[in-house]
Amino acid sequence: MDIKRNGSQPSGQGPAGWFTGTVRIDPLFQADDPARVSGASVTFEPGARTAWHAHPLGQTLIVTAGCGRVQREGGPIEPIRPGDVVWFPPGEKHWHGASPTTAMTHIAIQERLDGKVVDWMEMVTDEQYGG
Repeated sequence: MDIKRNGSQPSGQGPAGWFTGTVRIDPLFQADDPARVSGASVTFEPGARTAWHAHPLGQTLIVTAGCGRVQREGGPIEPIRPGDVVWFPPGEKHWHGASPTTAMTHIAIQERLDGKVVDWMEMVTDEQYGG
């Protein structure tokens, strides 16, 4: 058994190469081998968002606060709110973030495949985001 005490893991800033705007990442868990799941609480300030990306084994988002947006490549921008659960299948190109006027926090859960949890791609433009 391993208990991660609240406040025992430092928050980090979302790297500028992967995010637009102010993003805070709070690690929650990362399983040791042979398990491969990890999770983090991610907070996006208004207008902040990820770059386009995909996960080799998919990703689940559980929205815990605020109002946000998600989009898969070729699909419409969808609003997300607390209690919503979003599943992106393996390899599906997508982005997620806050609404233009409201911050959003979600728990992101994904698995490693051959040591990798995400493939980062190009930034989401202001036009794509829909400001």
